[in-house]
Amino acid sequence: MSTITLSGLFVYPVKGARGIALDRARAQSLGIEHDRRFMIVDPDGEFLTQRELPQMALIETAIEGDTLVLHAKDHGSLRLPLRPEGPTDRRVRVWSDKCRAVFVGDEVAAYLSDYLGRRAELVYMPEDAARRVDGRYVSRKERVAFADGFPYLLASEGSLADLNARLRDAVPMDRFRPNLVVRGAPPWAEDAWTSLSIGSVVFHLRKPCSRCNVITVDQATGVRGKDPLATLATFRARANRVYFGWNMVAEGEGEIRVGDAVTLGARSYDEAG
Repeated sequence: MSTITLSGLFVYPVKGARGIALDRARAQSLGIEHDRRFMIVDPDGEFLTQRELPQMALIETAIEGDTLVLHAKDHGSLRLPLRPEGPTDRRVRVWSDKCRAVFVGDEVAAYLSDYLGRRAELVYMPEDAARRVDGRYVSRKERVAFADGFPYLLASEGSLADLNARLRDAVPMDRFRPNLVVRGAPPWAEDAWTSLSIGSVVFHLRKPCSRCNVITVDQATGVRGKDPLATLATFRARANRVYFGWNMVAEGEGEIRVGDAVTLGARSYDEAG
């Protein structure tokens, strides 16, 4: 069997906005450090994503020291604290989960509202407000920030290559917004994996990732199409859902780096501490 390595590492500070490619990162129980700790919501606290607002793909993010930098197309840049302080009294919702968050402020709310063409606000999730991962898939009360449901999303270059061979126009990995990308595995081999280790961190694969129309949004232009969702549905559908990638939880914390070896079957979830 060929060597499997970590070939991509991505953090998405703001849910639904553009991610940042990293060479190294600290893997924590909530996900990659700073991943999806911010979220754009409407005035009622309902989360907003590229599902309904594909132009969110053009909100660039950067981390400079203790500062988060936003740059929306044709709207200049805005700088704000990476860990905003304030009361955790804003009630927000991600799917069926209701949780508490910090309202980041009127300036960024005006900035996002002007760009998106509708009223929007930015909220921040401090660590003590994190949500629980769905108990149908985990048993140790693992937590998650504002990601859809799990702290980590894994994708494989081999599986993307197989999908692209079926498409008229190939798509890059950023369509799937993964945190971790692996190289060296056969297409769809990850469907049989249960756990893997990278550095000192063990990751447990808990649920295949069902995909929605976000993967039809070109992350470079914000334009929506039909593929790769339409093609993926022809061979990766089950019970009216279409799958690409795997949702994971982490056991332990530590630094991981692009180029690190990936060891399969490190420990089963049931055996984990």
